[in-house]
Amino acid sequence: MSKTPIYTYQSIAQALSDHKVDLMFGLMGDANLFLADHYVRGCGGKFVPAAHEGSSILMALAYAHVSGKVGVATVTHGPALTNCVTALTEGARGHIPMVLLAGDTPTINPRHLQSIDQREVVKATGAGFEQMRLPETAARDVARAFYRAKAESRPIVLNMPADFMWQECLHEVVRYTHFNTPAYSPEGGVLDEAIGMIASAKRPMILAGAGACAARDSIIKLADRLEAPLATTLKAKGLFSDHPYNLDIFGTLSTPATYDVIGKSDCIICFGTSLHEFTTDRGKLFKNKRIVQVDCNGRAIGTSVHPNAALVADSGLTAENFVYWLDEAEIPASGFTKELDTATLTQHEPAQRRERADGTINYVRTLERLEEVLPKDRILVTDGGRFMTEVWCRVSAPNPQSFVVTANFGAIGQGLQEAIGAGLADPSRPVILFTGDGGFMMGGINEFNTAVREGLNLIVILCNDAAYGAEHIQFKDRQMDPSLTMFDWPSFAQVATALGGTGVEVRSDADIEVALAAIEARNGPVLIELYLDPNDVPRMRI
Repeated sequence: MSKTPIYTYQSIAQALSDHKVDLMFGLMGDANLFLADHYVRGCGGKFVPAAHEGSSILMALAYAHVSGKVGVATVTHGPALTNCVTALTEGARGHIPMVLLAGDTPTINPRHLQSIDQREVVKATGAGFEQMRLPETAARDVARAFYRAKAESRPIVLNMPADFMWQECLHEVVRYTHFNTPAYSPEGGVLDEAIGMIASAKRPMILAGAGACAARDSIIKLADRLEAPLATTLKAKGLFSDHPYNLDIFGTLSTPATYDVIGKSDCIICFGTSLHEFTTDRGKLFKNKRIVQVDCNGRAIGTSVHPNAALVADSGLTAENFVYWLDEAEIPASGFTKELDTATLTQHEPAQRRERADGTINYVRTLERLEEVLPKDRILVTDGGRFMTEVWCRVSAPNPQSFVVTANFGAIGQGLQEAIGAGLADPSRPVILFTGDGGFMMGGINEFNTAVREGLNLIVILCNDAAYGAEHIQFKDRQMDPSLTMFDWPSFAQVATALGGTGVEVRSDADIEVALAAIEARNGPVLIELYLDPNDVPRMRI
């Protein structure tokens, strides 16, 4: 503990430094501005100011996902915190560890104009709440927030009353150890049942989710032992990309060949996935099959599809255990992979030629061209919206850590902010963001200049059909007038240029090559605006 008193805001900033935090996102107000200032000037940290409070949360979420560290952001009180509700919900549902240092109105003034019950606001999002108790406990409260973020795998909001900031305290270095020993490898009757189902399967296959990414090698070992194909959920995209029997995404986003393989399988061994309704195609893909589910989180088991056998255990240890007992019992390999045509497993349906409006391009064919030429060692970020399903299917990511999908809450308008966080987490690689016109207007346009100011290696592919496409197609399907879904947007390419980046409009195949040349010559953020016919965009697959 220090012998010289310092101000509370200085102690909070020093506590961040004690936790090796070298980057904080945020937006300053009267409850956190001195904290942000001291973090930069007194502790040598980097502060990235956002244009909107919710943006700072999203940046921190993507930073945490790509870097593997706890993301950190700060906002002031009242409306600043309510502006973060959607972003906090996104982080809570995505199980992403981050700490939000949120100011609160002075405790001495309960009638403050911006006063609100911040605990209740945070609780509604699914994030955790930690109250700063006193100035002298500031370092301990920061440490507690970091510990909970890691242990609970969700955002934790540390609530800091504004009138604490200029009170004096003695700073102490406090860091709580996060105990992350893998969950046990199970024994007993349920294990025997699971092994029996796997051993008797004629056509087993393996499905891995985001919770099993660390167990990749062990899961592959089991797959090879069984001669079973491998597939992933959307959030684990890229986990098995270099495996010869990789089926890519399992569920409504599957290729036709993968969907056929799933139909033929008789046992699906699931690791680290809660089996979302899109993964299971609302249960249809799991009918008449034996399901073995393995997850270290017992609450994830049976939430959508009830398995035949379930093990609350570590995915890697359990996969190794399965291999051991299969070998002990001398169970022969299934031979299922020998039936598969590997050339077709990851091939999606080709682009269809349809009539479309003048000055627009074929979306699927353009995606295929972009996949050919965009840098392969990249971070792929996607916004929400109907354009994204084809991106998820046709544009590759090196691994799950390099794939940021902002779909945990089903919101649009979060992609550009998360692309900024991802780019700052790993400046050595380009970030490629796919977003729609509505999403960009909602949350991207106000942060594009943030990307410019930070000099990010960012390529934005903006899909512009001048409509809210998912709603547009619903009107069309019912032979109703879709005009209320249509918008006369400005040129996003010109807006990007005005905000300090480079913008290119793409209205023809020739324009695509011009855009690719601009990408190659980029020295900062570049935005490629694809003009699309709202009646020619592939339907959402979810």
